[in-house]
Amino acid sequence: MEHQVEWCARVWIPDVEEVWKSAELTKDYKSGDVSLQLMLEDGKNIEHKLDPKTKNLPYLRNPDILVGENDLTALSYLHEPAVLHNLKVRFIDSKLIYTYCGIVLVAINPYETLPIYGTDIINAYSGQNMGDMDPHIFAVAEEAYKQMARDERNQSIIVSGESGAGKTVSAKYAMRYFATVSGSASEANVEEKVLASNPIMEAIGNAKTTRNDNSSRFGKYIEIGFDNRYRIIGANMRTYLLEKSRVVFQADEERNYHIFYQLCASAHLPEFKALKLSSANDFLYTRQGRSPVIDGVDDTKELCTTRNAFSLLGINESYQMGLFQVLAAILHLGNVEIKDRDADSSVIPPNNRHLMAFCELVGVTYQDMSQWLCHRKLKTATETYIKPLPRLQATNARDALSKHIYAKLFNWIVEHVNKALVTNVKQHSFIGVLDIYGYVCVVLSNFEQFCINYANEKLQQQFNMHVFKLEQEEYMKEQIPWTLIDFYDNQPCINLIEAKMGILDLLDEECRMPKGSDDSWAQKLYNTHLKTCSLFEKPRMSNRAFIIQHFADKVEYQCDGFLEKNKDTVNEEQINVMKASKFNLLVELFQDEEKATSPTGQVQGTGGRTRLSIKPDKSRDTSSKEHKKTVGCQFRNSLQKLMDTLNATTPHYVRCIKPNDFKLAFSFDPKRAVQQLRACGVLETIRISAAGFPSRWTYQEFFSRYRVLMKQKDVLADKKLTCKNVLEKLVQDQDKYQFGKTKIFFRAGQVAYLEKLRADKLRAACIRIQKTIRCWLARKKYLRKRSAAITIQRFTRGYQARCLAKFLRRTQAATIIQKYQRMYVERKRYKQKQAAALAMQTILRAYMARQKYQALLREHKAVIIQKHIRGWLARCWYKRCLEAIVYLQCCIRRMRAKRELKKLKIEARSVEHFKKLNKGMENKIMQLQRKIDEQSKENRLVNERLVGLESSYTVESERMRGELNRLRGVEEDAKNKANQVSSLLEELERLKKELSATQQEKKTIEDWAQSYRDEMEKMVAELKHQNGLLKKEKDDLNRLIQEQSQQMTEKMTRAIAEETQQLETDLNEERSRYQNLLSEHLRLEEKYDDLKEEMALSSVSNTFARVLRAMSHISTPFICISIRFMWHIRNRSSHMQDVTRGIDTSLTLKLQKRVTELEQDKQLLPNENKVKFSARIPDCNFIFQRQELESENKKLKHDLEEMRKSLLGNAATGAGAPGSPAYKVLLEQLNASCEELEVRKEEVLILRSQLVSQKEAMHHKVALDILYFLNEDGELWLVNQGLKETIRLLEHQLQTQRRTYDNEVESLRSELQNVKEENNRQQQLLAQNLQLPPEARIEASLQHEITRLTNENLDLMEQLEKQDRTIRKLKKQLKVYSKRIGEMGGQTSPGQMVDEPIHPVNIPRREKDFQGMLEYKKEDEMKLVKNLILELKPRGVAVNLIPGLPAYILFMCLRHADYVNDDQKVRTLLTSTINSIKKILKKRGDDFETVSFWLANTCRFLHCLKQYSGDEQFMKHNTSRQNEHCLSNFDLAEYRQVISDLAIQIYQQLIKCMENILQPMIVSGMLEHETIQGVSGVKPTGLRKRTSSIADEGTYTLDSILRQLSAFHSTMCQHGTDPELIKQVVKQQFYIIGAVTLNNLLLRKDMCSWSKGMQIRYNVSQLEEWLRDKGLMTCGAKETLEPLIQAAQLLQVKKKTDEDAEAICSMCHALTTAQIVKVLNLYTPVNEFEERVSVAFIRTIQTRLRDRCESPQLLMDTKMIYPVTFPFNPSCLALETIQIPSSLNLAFLTRV
Repeated sequence: MEHQVEWCARVWIPDVEEVWKSAELTKDYKSGDVSLQLMLEDGKNIEHKLDPKTKNLPYLRNPDILVGENDLTALSYLHEPAVLHNLKVRFIDSKLIYTYCGIVLVAINPYETLPIYGTDIINAYSGQNMGDMDPHIFAVAEEAYKQMARDERNQSIIVSGESGAGKTVSAKYAMRYFATVSGSASEANVEEKVLASNPIMEAIGNAKTTRNDNSSRFGKYIEIGFDNRYRIIGANMRTYLLEKSRVVFQADEERNYHIFYQLCASAHLPEFKALKLSSANDFLYTRQGRSPVIDGVDDTKELCTTRNAFSLLGINESYQMGLFQVLAAILHLGNVEIKDRDADSSVIPPNNRHLMAFCELVGVTYQDMSQWLCHRKLKTATETYIKPLPRLQATNARDALSKHIYAKLFNWIVEHVNKALVTNVKQHSFIGVLDIYGYVCVVLSNFEQFCINYANEKLQQQFNMHVFKLEQEEYMKEQIPWTLIDFYDNQPCINLIEAKMGILDLLDEECRMPKGSDDSWAQKLYNTHLKTCSLFEKPRMSNRAFIIQHFADKVEYQCDGFLEKNKDTVNEEQINVMKASKFNLLVELFQDEEKATSPTGQVQGTGGRTRLSIKPDKSRDTSSKEHKKTVGCQFRNSLQKLMDTLNATTPHYVRCIKPNDFKLAFSFDPKRAVQQLRACGVLETIRISAAGFPSRWTYQEFFSRYRVLMKQKDVLADKKLTCKNVLEKLVQDQDKYQFGKTKIFFRAGQVAYLEKLRADKLRAACIRIQKTIRCWLARKKYLRKRSAAITIQRFTRGYQARCLAKFLRRTQAATIIQKYQRMYVERKRYKQKQAAALAMQTILRAYMARQKYQALLREHKAVIIQKHIRGWLARCWYKRCLEAIVYLQCCIRRMRAKRELKKLKIEARSVEHFKKLNKGMENKIMQLQRKIDEQSKENRLVNERLVGLESSYTVESERMRGELNRLRGVEEDAKNKANQVSSLLEELERLKKELSATQQEKKTIEDWAQSYRDEMEKMVAELKHQNGLLKKEKDDLNRLIQEQSQQMTEKMTRAIAEETQQLETDLNEERSRYQNLLSEHLRLEEKYDDLKEEMALSSVSNTFARVLRAMSHISTPFICISIRFMWHIRNRSSHMQDVTRGIDTSLTLKLQKRVTELEQDKQLLPNENKVKFSARIPDCNFIFQRQELESENKKLKHDLEEMRKSLLGNAATGAGAPGSPAYKVLLEQLNASCEELEVRKEEVLILRSQLVSQKEAMHHKVALDILYFLNEDGELWLVNQGLKETIRLLEHQLQTQRRTYDNEVESLRSELQNVKEENNRQQQLLAQNLQLPPEARIEASLQHEITRLTNENLDLMEQLEKQDRTIRKLKKQLKVYSKRIGEMGGQTSPGQMVDEPIHPVNIPRREKDFQGMLEYKKEDEMKLVKNLILELKPRGVAVNLIPGLPAYILFMCLRHADYVNDDQKVRTLLTSTINSIKKILKKRGDDFETVSFWLANTCRFLHCLKQYSGDEQFMKHNTSRQNEHCLSNFDLAEYRQVISDLAIQIYQQLIKCMENILQPMIVSGMLEHETIQGVSGVKPTGLRKRTSSIADEGTYTLDSILRQLSAFHSTMCQHGTDPELIKQVVKQQFYIIGAVTLNNLLLRKDMCSWSKGMQIRYNVSQLEEWLRDKGLMTCGAKETLEPLIQAAQLLQVKKKTDEDAEAICSMCHALTTAQIVKVLNLYTPVNEFEERVSVAFIRTIQTRLRDRCESPQLLMDTKMIYPVTFPFNPSCLALETIQIPSSLNLAFLTRV
């Protein structure tokens, strides 16, 4: 340890609870101090006392940037607290369960299912270097698989750990990796069988313990065999030390083996009724642990899985039921109750049902079994006695038998599983997976724990030696001086156990003693080892125990039971009873017992029922002693074999750690972890590494990391020398480092020291930068403030001066203003007073004059008013009386009318009530609306009436008031004028009476009006209420209808949008599925073609062998001719095979048939030799008949031309009616054609019969024909083929003429029908015209005649156009026919002189009008395909010729075949083209240029087929000249689909080829290479070196990717690939780049940092710039990089507060929740200035993203291919302008 620790240094101090605690030094430590002043992380200050003896200082903590490293050896300070803290941080904070510790993979059991074992993860780790990916069991498996293939050496994966640490699961995942990556070498699915062995072994060998629900109670070593191509061919399993005692006893909260509970849970099944099982609580062997059920495990389903695994491994149902029968018998045997008979004997009660069930299941007798369960045999020198057993011994014997049966059954199953996994293929190498128990230290350790710890001692020794060896190899390779490292050697402990007179040797010796016991054995141990071996101790308080100092800890073993378990004694007579069983499987289990008797030397009896005293067989006794081995001896031998196997292989270590004893998910108990780390050897590995030079850097990595510590003058061209010079300056002690060939080796702590120097230098640089920036900012701020202050002062002083001058001016002005203002105010006040006085006088005088005038005027007007009022009152009274009477009459009549109306309404409602109920909601609304309108109208009428009454009442009231006032005036006048006459008094009385009557009437009317008003108001209120309800109901209904309508509209819109989106998705999925099926079909087709080629070659070779054998006895000339003939056929077949593969089978059949004919001719040859050559001359009649048929064909053509001319000549005159000359000529010619057709049919039939007869005759004469009549080229076969072609041509012409005849007859019939219809129409018009007057008749006739002439003119124009087209077509056909006749017959035109020689003259040739077609002969088709497809070099065509030239040439040839109406030629050309393209792609499918070239040409060929198909949707893009070149005779839509499928296959092959090229570049260029140098430094790495990010030679960079993308793009552009297709290819390229980069980012912790996010974003921007340069920004490629962009942004954004979490959730929409959480967990600071992501922040992110509906898949699918489409892209190139270069060797093509 260091002798001086500075202030603020962080250290580790021991702690009782947490094992180690972190603290910080608060005071500098100086040499001689006895204590340290420390501050804990919680802020508590403590004083730590140093050990006065050792004076050792506490362990130093590593820098924060090294915490959480993938490899523990990368830590600068290697010690126990650093290892424990690193594992805890990775496990708790980052949720990472795997960590490297040098060559060891430490796996911590998470007690939770993690999504890190899928097929996508397996594919991601496949082929990767172990250090390039995060630690994983798959990385270890891949390393083992790769080393096996690379080094040709067997491998082993050693998985160890405590029970519940996850050993079985780790071994299972390793085997799954091998099964997935390698596959099987046969069709037997061996990898499935290997994996199927796991559920079987778990069922019979695993059980629930207090520590683990699925604990393996045995050790196993599985060898997975591989062939020379490293594919799985089989496996073999070895088991060790099965815990048999669990069969008969289980502790609390534990279970027996799973298989027993599976059987009990499935006891209700019909097939298990015979086993007589019930619940697990009913059997002693399954209820002792009182925990028969495991949470989350269905034993019934597990049994189904086990049975399926048995079936997959070939163990049939009968054997399975036999196994279950034995297991059920064990359960019944455990329930057999044994009772005491007396103190020394026991008995089984008679008819014990469980014993009867046991005997029935295993096929033994009840008497024998009950006898030997309670008795045993004793042997002496002369006799044998039967001795009864006490109940306790009998019970132990019963349990021993149960354990023995189960052990035999276990071994039998393992043996048969191995047989099922063995194949006949020779094993080339293997990978072994060892799943073995870890070190065990319990309070009462027994024999099993002793054996387990013994095995772990051996494994630890092997592990130490391997680690030591690797260290030595590393030092020697780097030429570092090698000094022996002191490490713990446990060989003394192993010698104590297994050496001569060791513990096992003494135990076997004691077992051989007749009266050996555990006590005597313990005394022997004390006497032998107590004083001689320091590792052996005796407990103070016990004489029946001993202590061994193992490598992990001291363990105390109790001697009780050691001898009994080592002997493994079973009652011999019980075994004999088992052997005498009628159950075949049980007999098979015990068939090797002759070699395995008890270790006491007892001899087997002759049968289970023997009770006599017999003499022992000494020879057999000797044999038994020789063959029987104790359990300890057997285990030692098997362990030695295992160690030999492991030493012969390259080991890989997996140490499983159990984080806590309570099975809590991601809960870490430091005490338990440290115990296991010490026990499994991880800390020993750390100690060995720390003893030497644990930190190792390459020179380039050191230079890149610590460049900041160097000065410019220190940097030299030689990086190695630079590193040496700098390191000598930085570290003065030369012993702290060593320089190797390629690496620098550092002692422990030196990297931390260098990191501190680097951090100090960076911190000083940061401080200096901050100082300078702050100074600059402060000075800038000061200058800005000073300038602002001066400016403010200047403006302030100027402002103050201006204000003073302004004040002075304002003061003077104010004085003047005040003077004038005061004068104005006084003058104004005077004038106001004067004006007011004058106004008051004027108003007063005017008022007085108006008052006087008003008085006079009122008097005059009053007199006039009185006169008129009195007259008006009289008239009003009369009118009022009359109106009242009329009104009363109206009210009475209205009342009666209402009553009548009410009665009518009641009747109407009663009749129409049910009708209204049956009407719908719409009618109800209409009725309510109508009712509302009626009520509104009635309400309006009532209101009007009420208003009228109110107005009349008001008028009457006013009148009465006026009358009252008048009467009062009259009364006053009467009082004033008492002297008036009495008549006035009478008038007054009368008026008073009238007044009272009027008042009474008024009161009555008012009461009636009030009641009527109340009724009306009530009625109006009711109507309003009802109207309101109706309106409300109407509004509700309208709102409901609107809402429903709106909802329906929205729903329909949403449904349509969803349906559209779903249809698009389904279309893409269907397109993708269809394209995947096409790729699968292509793969199967290629496989089928390969098989067919092999079959064809073998068949052809066999056929030629038979031909040669058949010709062995024929004369030499015939053999030569036949061989040449066969050679000719073979050459022809080979050429055809290059064009199409569909001829192979037919060719083989023809050859076989030809061989058969030749064999027959061989037998008839002697008789046929006598026939003369002249007898074969009549065979030439075929040629003359052919010429005759051709002449007849020409005659028919001539008749057809005459018929056409006749029709064309008479078409304009309308002479086609029946009876006309043209019609007669047509009928005559048609009749003659029909007769001629019949004659030709008969001739064809005769010709066919002659051909058949001649063919049969030729079968017997072919040999002599070949000998005398044929030459070497096979002319007869050619003649025969010519005849067949002639017959087919004649048949085709006859069929064509028949169709023409039918069409013409149909057209004549239609013309005749049209004539009849025209005649009828003319007659109708004539009849109508006759009824018109003469003028109108003439006008109608003229109008009709004009219409008729117009229609005839239009018809004639159409006929003229048709005739023109027909003439042009006939001219073209005539040219073709004449040219063909000239070529075939060698005829010359009439105007050419045959004998006159033609001399070349330089005459300028007029340009020929080409039609854009190419003509070739049928025999040149193979040459066309060969030169244009098979032997074409894409590079020359792409550089020198127009793009898509092969496609244009093929289409021009196809056009000519269509033009001449040759369907066979069209079919063969298309088939040959498709097959040839497939062949060239199969041959050169890995060449991107070839695949791209033929993708472009296939698409161009497809576009040509569409462009010139004649469909309107494609023709609208053509020019008029191009439309003339459309195909005229054949519809090639089906072939377009075939070619489209071919294009899809080529596209997928292009993507795969491109992916194979890009795959090695992506990770290196996008992630590992530092595009921006110096942004991210290289962190310290451990033993598992990662790929360097420095661009060495051969390392791919981003420029490599961009250059490759540019090469792809330029190649496709040169080949003329469609722009839309290029966009799809680029999109797929970018998807692959983004997916591979993101997947590696998610699996690499060292890549998840802020600086790496900047690198990725820069790289992505370069890719986007490339897209922008190429004009491909709209192709969707950028969107495919969105997940990668968001992952890079996630690495760079702040990750602290809730606002940051919200921003991350909204930003990372293209990433799944699993990917976001994974990136946050993996985020690792590279520099100490960065901070880690807290666990609370990650949980916040998970909470916010909980509602996302997305796939839980972590990695992107790199194999996904977007569905490809081929948008129509017409060509503007005219076909007639295309020139064929001579370099293509297509001179046999003729332009037409």
